[in-house]
Amino acid sequence: MDFIPEPKLPYALNALEPHISAETLKFHHGKHHMAYYNKTKELTQGKTPVTLEELVATAEGGLYDQAAQLWNHGFYWQCLGSNPDSKDVRKPTGPIADLINSSFGSFDAFKEKFDTMAKGAFGSGWVWLVKKGDKLELMEGHDGDCPLKGDRGRPLLTIDLWEHAYYIDYKNSRPDYITAYWSLVNWDFVNQQLGAKTYSYQKAN
Repeated sequence: MDFIPEPKLPYALNALEPHISAETLKFHHGKHHMAYYNKTKELTQGKTPVTLEELVATAEGGLYDQAAQLWNHGFYWQCLGSNPDSKDVRKPTGPIADLINSSFGSFDAFKEKFDTMAKGAFGSGWVWLVKKGDKLELMEGHDGDCPLKGDRGRPLLTIDLWEHAYYIDYKNSRPDYITAYWSLVNWDFVNQQLGAKTYSYQKAN
């Protein structure tokens, strides 16, 4: 499966500290993300080369589960950025700030809905901010579910709610992980997803 490259972490293992530790990224990226890559590679041997985005949109069953998780994690890394000196919430600027205000009323109202969905999600999965038409919506993806499947909106932002994303640092306290997440959100990347140059797994790796 040489047409889909091995996933790379876009920053150093310690780049997200103190909010997410180097040990977490060592296991989350080095073990879990790589496992999805290796399984996707195994399941696509001999298949016609396509982009990972195309594969996620068309695959079914076990191949969809693995390919979606491979893509989801690559996107998730880009949604985060280094912020070692502050535990404050990073607030959006630019076009995404305007869209959040028009879609949810305010950033605080959006964040409250996002947090409620993320804290209340049962089991493993993701919460996605997606753009549908001229509005933004929140989507809960169970297990490896991805908005690329079924054309459920353009992905803008996500949070990984699988325990491997936070258990080393926050044990069973998902709410503490969600609080830390807001100090790391890379709103520049989110704004880029509103333009023509949306995230491409192949180009990022």
